[in-house]
Amino acid sequence: MNSGRLLALAGAGVIVAGAVTAVVLAAGGPEQGPGGGRTERQEVVAERGGTVMPFDLEQTTHRFTPTATGGTQDVVADRRGDTEQIDLIRAHLRKEAEAFSRGDFADPARIHGDDMPGLAALRDGYDRIEVRYEDRADGATLTYATGDSALTDALHDWFAAQLGDHGSHAESGH
Repeated sequence: MNSGRLLALAGAGVIVAGAVTAVVLAAGGPEQGPGGGRTERQEVVAERGGTVMPFDLEQTTHRFTPTATGGTQDVVADRRGDTEQIDLIRAHLRKEAEAFSRGDFADPARIHGDDMPGLAALRDGYDRIEVRYEDRADGATLTYATGDSALTDALHDWFAAQLGDHGSHAESGH
């Protein structure tokens, strides 16, 4: 699905808050297994994630918020003041910001697979995407910005794929 087509943007620089929610709703919402639990895919992704991400997925949340020029990815500790998880989140996202800025998306590929929506375009166009890291009180944020609408669409697709794959460990931002 091309999430860029779902977004009606009135002009450049307009921030589309909650667009991932629209994308997920259009796609039928995050998948759930029987009884509202995780799907088999989400179990596999959580297991793979544990080999790539040093923080505990059960004690943290990923938030994905698309914008008109890319999006933001927040990873936060669920428990206020959980300095162990916050430090692990920050170290990991600093590393990822540096890797993504070089076109190295190996970690997301290890977790979600090489055929993850948006990933090939991000690898090919990495030099046209600005990736900024920022600490936040409860974790860290990566901000992705590009002037290339195809890469903006790829980022939105990438966010939507992560939302579905991470299930209860992720949510759309507002």
